This record gives sequence, C-alpha cells and structure tokens, in this order.
Amino acid sequence: MEKIFENNKKWVAQRLSEDSEYFAKLAKGQEPRYLFIGCADSRVPAGEITGTGPGEMFVHRNIANMVVHSDMNLLSVLQYAVEVLKVKDVIVCGHYGCGGVAAAAGNRQFGLIDNWLRNIKDVMRLHEREFLSIYDEEQRLRRLVELNVIEQVHNLSKTSIIQNAMLTDNPPKLHGLVYDIKEGLLRDLKVNVTTFKRYEHIYAVEQEPVSETDTAV
Repeated sequence: MEKIFENNKKWVAQRLSEDSEYFAKLAKGQEPRYLFIGCADSRVPAGEITGTGPGEMFVHRNIANMVVHSDMNLLSVLQYAVEVLKVKDVIVCGHYGCGGVAAAAGNRQFGLIDNWLRNIKDVMRLHEREFLSIYDEEQRLRRLVELNVIEQVHNLSKTSIIQNAMLTDNPPKLHGLVYDIKEGLLRDLKVNVTTFKRYEHIYAVEQEPVSETDTAV
C-alpha cells in the first residue's frame, strides 16, 4: 500500500503543477459525456485506453462486460448515467483475450462465476452455427468476444431505461467496441441497434400514463 500512497502524491503534484485549480474544479460536480461498460480485466483501464480524464467518463465494469437485466448494480449505474447525468454515449467495450469469454466457451466448472458466464453461453447458442464454423481456436474466441459485445448492446436496448431515453429529445447513442490488448487499439463494431427493431413487438415496453389519483397526496 505504501506504493499506492506514494504514486497518489506524485499524481496530485503533477496535476496541480498543470492546473492549480484542478481538484477544486472537479469537486464542483461531474458532467461526463460517456458511460463505459467494460470488463473488470486489469489490462483494460477505461480512462487510459480512451484518453479521457476524471469527470469525462462514468464507468461500470464486470466480468466480460455484461449487460444482465437482473444485475441491479449495472441497472443503477445505467439509470443514473442516462437519467441524471444525461450522458450522450453509452459504450459496451469488450477485449480480445477475455478470460471470462474463454471460460464460457469451455466446459470446465469454476464455481459461482459459472452462473454469470452462462449468459455468454446464451450468446454462443444464438450464434452457434457461425461460432462452430470457425476452426481456429484463437479466431473463434475473438469472434465470440465480438458477438458478446453485440449482444450486450442489444441487451441495453431492451432495458426500460434505454427505451424511455429513446423517447426524449436527446437520446444517448449506443456503441459496441472491442479493445485489442496486443495493439492497444479500439475497434468500432458499428452495432446497428435499429436492426433489432424487428423484435420490438416482444421487447418494447410502454410507460403507463400517470393518472390524477396516482399523483394525489
């Protein structure tokens, strides 16, 4: 921990040397443009790979950058970012070489995390033909990383939070990115959420109008 505190002091000194009001400005509040939903992998630091600083990006991370509709942590972050902070872009960012994706692709049991990784197995089921048609293991896993990101972006669009936001004057844009650890570069998968509208009759949810009796005290 001594190293942590030492590095913190150096970081503070560097920031203050660049701008003596740096921390005073940060303390006034945050207005991030982005919500970043990424993997908990220690090699994928959201701020560094995107070149964003404190106050520019709201961040949620979990194993394999999942958007699970029963995850109250993710949903709370999403609602706060979209409805309170009014972020303009919501990013799901996966990365090649993801251990969670690799674990889900196999049949080995790891314990509690197996229940979380089952969501990735659902992605494999949805894209089974394409997944099994790739014989090279590394390329197959790379493609599964991409397919997982695409499905998580679609999962975002299924949430009532995003559906309600899409009815506003300035709805957030949804993005699916993949980070290549070997190169350090981000790749835009250009996920087209409008193609998912063919399932709108299944997933669409409508807000019930608020009646006078509901608002009465």
